Amino acid sequence: MRLFFIVLASIITLHTSFAQEYSLTGRVRDNVNKSSFPGATVILKTLPDSVSAYGVTTSLEGVFNVPKVKKGKYLLQIDFIGYKTVVQTLVINKNIDLGVVDMEEEATTLNEIEIVAKAPVSTQKGDTTEFSATAFKTTRDASAQDLVTKMPGIAIVDGQIQAQGEAVQRILVDGKPFFQGDVQTALQNLPSEVIAAIQVYDKKSDKAELSGFDDGDQMKTINIITKPDRRKGQFGKGSVGYGTDSRYQAAASVNLFNNDRRMTVTGLSNNINVVNYTADPNSQGDSRTQNGIIITNNAGVNFSDEWDKLKLSGGYYFSHRENEGTRSVQRTYVLPSDSGQVYNEQSFTNRINMDHNAWAKLEYSPNDNNRIIWRPNASLKHDKNNNSFTGRTDTDNGRLNSTDNANQSQNSDYDFDNNLFWSHKFSKKGRTITLHNNVGFHTNEDRASRYTTNQYFTRSDSVEILDQTINRDRDAVSWRAGMTYTEPLGEKSMMKVEYNISNKVNDSDKLTFDNYERTSPALDTALSNTFESKYFTQSAQVGYQVKGEKLKLQLNAEYQQAKLQNEQEFPATFDTNRNFQTVLPSVRLDYEFTEEKKFELDYNTWTNTPSIDQLQAVIDNSNSLQLRTGNPDLEQVYNHWIRARYRAHTVEGKSIYASVESNFTEGYITNATTIAESPQQITEDVVLEKGSQLIKPENADGYYRFKTYFHYGLPIEALKVNFDVRGMVNYDRRPGIINDQTNLTNNTNLMLGFSFSSNISDRLDFNVSTRGNYNIVNNSTRPAMNNEYYNQSTHFKSTWIFGDAFVYRADVNHRLNTGLAAGYDNSFLILNMSFGKKFLKDDLGELSVNVYDLLDENNNVGRNVTETYIEDRQSNALQRYFMLTFTYNLRHFSKGASAEDFKEI
Repeated sequence: MRLFFIVLASIITLHTSFAQEYSLTGRVRDNVNKSSFPGATVILKTLPDSVSAYGVTTSLEGVFNVPKVKKGKYLLQIDFIGYKTVVQTLVINKNIDLGVVDMEEEATTLNEIEIVAKAPVSTQKGDTTEFSATAFKTTRDASAQDLVTKMPGIAIVDGQIQAQGEAVQRILVDGKPFFQGDVQTALQNLPSEVIAAIQVYDKKSDKAELSGFDDGDQMKTINIITKPDRRKGQFGKGSVGYGTDSRYQAAASVNLFNNDRRMTVTGLSNNINVVNYTADPNSQGDSRTQNGIIITNNAGVNFSDEWDKLKLSGGYYFSHRENEGTRSVQRTYVLPSDSGQVYNEQSFTNRINMDHNAWAKLEYSPNDNNRIIWRPNASLKHDKNNNSFTGRTDTDNGRLNSTDNANQSQNSDYDFDNNLFWSHKFSKKGRTITLHNNVGFHTNEDRASRYTTNQYFTRSDSVEILDQTINRDRDAVSWRAGMTYTEPLGEKSMMKVEYNISNKVNDSDKLTFDNYERTSPALDTALSNTFESKYFTQSAQVGYQVKGEKLKLQLNAEYQQAKLQNEQEFPATFDTNRNFQTVLPSVRLDYEFTEEKKFELDYNTWTNTPSIDQLQAVIDNSNSLQLRTGNPDLEQVYNHWIRARYRAHTVEGKSIYASVESNFTEGYITNATTIAESPQQITEDVVLEKGSQLIKPENADGYYRFKTYFHYGLPIEALKVNFDVRGMVNYDRRPGIINDQTNLTNNTNLMLGFSFSSNISDRLDFNVSTRGNYNIVNNSTRPAMNNEYYNQSTHFKSTWIFGDAFVYRADVNHRLNTGLAAGYDNSFLILNMSFGKKFLKDDLGELSVNVYDLLDENNNVGRNVTETYIEDRQSNALQRYFMLTFTYNLRHFSKGASAEDFKEI
């Protein structure tokens, strides 16, 4: 027996020694400027056979970690484009930290570098999904947008960049803000060839990053990691074109990079409906058809720099846009009776917008224990509108009313927000204090005139004429302050105590003057109002957080006191006061099965206060058939939200993402619509005529939303394409009130989409995607209004460079609509093409002939389902034109780097 145990122990010891696994870590950087190397390839080859056994890429900070390395002798090889390969022999029999590995810039071109291993396609690093840019082939003059939309889970949906089913709200470049929230402009400004890697993650708020406690305030963010040897130089793109029907476009972007000091300048001018910056000669900005015919003039600048203790970034953006559009609308109302009511409207709009936006972010760290973040934002918006519309209401028994309107308005908005954070780390690890403050000023000045002819077919004096002038002035002042204190409770856990206080004061005055058959304007007291609303809150929070090797758990409970005060001074004096006491719990759980597989569970609660528009009880008769007013008796809204997510990635590029989320709302603010079956006296001077509507916000329970989303992506090596499939089930239940009866509108949306993108070469690039949406609408009060409709969107985009630098591009959009109202059930095929020739040194110039909407089929139709009606709409859209375009790519990098460095080996 003793011999048995000795033999067994020997076997276990021997097995353990053979099965022992170790890790290899280190950090890669430039030997001159000491900048980090994200996306460098780290390969371990077994010796003596030199077979690649392990491979990883470095993180944003240039750090690498090769896990689970078996005992043995290896050849370490580190590669990065434009730098000399690092080769080192290692004997691994324990965990090894190489420390800093310096790389020296390669003096010769890339033709002398032999790529001996393939970099991983993607990695999962905590909350961040990182994709290697070298794993996705694009043409040499492609933009960052062309690159990122090839990556699993990232797509353009209705003109919006989405990642993992959520809208991307912010773009960073090497961790620095880039064009604030203008995602498309940011992605179009960078060429794909300067990108080393793309990171996708949920960026936490400044307060959460400073305190270490997640506050639930997150933004889906893409961080673009540039190649270190492309961080010093001048690069960009410009195009100019002129075509039939006097169509024109001119766009340019110049990036001036000098390591940490960076500036990007953009400009855009066109009358072809491109509203966001792009210099792509075949682009219409995005795949979504814009409403109307749009003339756009934009200019912007983005900058960032770093010093020893200071980081500064910011920008300015100017936009001048004119939109001339026509629109037809049909709304079918969900009435408790079977009589039915349909509203049809034809409108014309000429709108001129002029916007100025400026923002900045300053980070100052006087020492390792203190950090200050300052974020000021300012905007000035001015618009002019010249609108006219005709509307009519019909029932099964005939026409009820009609209206003919001509409106003019000028509106100015001034907004300023200032956020300030200070965080201090004490000598005890984990003990911190964070102070934050926000101050906001907002001013709106609206001036409008209206001439309206109304006709009511159910009364004898059926014609009513309105000639009015409307002045609206609003001012809002808000401030918020708070303190967060964290205290460690051990090596793996900590607690948080937080206090917040805030106040917001809205002052809104609306004065309406009657000009009809008067020598001087007279104040219409029935349509005028002066109103003030104050919302004051205090809250105290306590939180607990524990972090293990694989598990992170955070629990938080907040007690909130809120006071809502509304005061009206004219035409009648009254005030209302409401006090709310609310407990707001939250739970966040993260579990890492492995570095590649992660599960997250979030539960969060919050409150919303009604807006000043919803509170102010003044009649808005901009459409006399559909009057609107506010409700000062509204209460705050309580929201519950829960979500579970699973993410998995492999180095081969397979990607899985799945999420299930749900939210329901107590006191949901819905529309209470009164449709007059006979004339009703609303106020002393306002009558709601038969068939007309009064829409008023009300609190109602019953809102519920459920959504599940998934995507699966993988590269298909045999076909040299990337495949992605995504799907969604969305159920939405909205309460609405019609003539004092509550209707529950249940809308189920089923979506399934596929996409294929090429991974062939830098001379042939294509991306094809299709997405189908099937909608089922049910109503509780009028089942006869239940309906089903389907739409299918398909997009194909390709670039082919052939022969002696000839270029053919195709951009095809197809839309299939079924189940819409008569006259709106339209499908279309938009075919855009261009044929060009590259020339000049390194083919940096291109002359091309472009055609937009070759088949002349473009139109713009859609459906909107609300709690009270189903709306089908159609707007005018830009149609066929031809254009001759010249495009130039600027490429100049320091230390001899040139366009040659980007050519495929």
